[in-house]
Amino acid sequence: MEPHHVAKDKTDSPRVEIPDANRLSPPAVASPPSGRHPLYRGIRTRSGKWVSEIREPRKTTRIWLGTYTTAEMAAAAYDVATLALKGPDAPLNFPHLASSYPVPATLSAGDIRAAAAAIATSQQPKNPSDGETSDPAAAVPLTNPARSPAIAEEEIFMDEEDIFEMPKLMAEMAEGMLLSPPRINLPADEDESTDAFAGNTILWTYNSDCK
Repeated sequence: MEPHHVAKDKTDSPRVEIPDANRLSPPAVASPPSGRHPLYRGIRTRSGKWVSEIREPRKTTRIWLGTYTTAEMAAAAYDVATLALKGPDAPLNFPHLASSYPVPATLSAGDIRAAAAAIATSQQPKNPSDGETSDPAAAVPLTNPARSPAIAEEEIFMDEEDIFEMPKLMAEMAEGMLLSPPRINLPADEDESTDAFAGNTILWTYNSDCK
């Protein structure tokens, strides 16, 4: 009896599977760059807290709005600064609260920061967990800009958002430079006489040197 020959198929050879990198670990959820919140504008996480800041229009500097315990407090602080610097048409985190936001006394960084801290206080949770009582003072920014030199360093800096917006920013700055500066009318009896005296003095000095 002749031995039965079984034809070997090339497919019967051992297969070497290359592991798929996507199956080695579960897909990671993309996190916002630099700790930014995925929903709220103008805030980012830092050391377990939420910091809020806003870039001044047509400038590369930012106004530091404070460090807060919740993202909602920081987002509300950003809304107040946005309304003050960019107007009512700017996108907000809580547009339904726009009418209740305080208006800064001036557009200075200090007044904007104070108004932002005030609205953040109202956004503090009323029923804290772990049996803690609500303390309105805790809603004040965790850092004191008036006496902390670190805040001054954080008020002026650039990040990746400024790099992407640089062409638009340069166009806005160029447009702003085309505007004529306001004319300052000083009293004629003081200014003109001073200028005339200064001009005569320079001319006299020049003639004396020539001699």
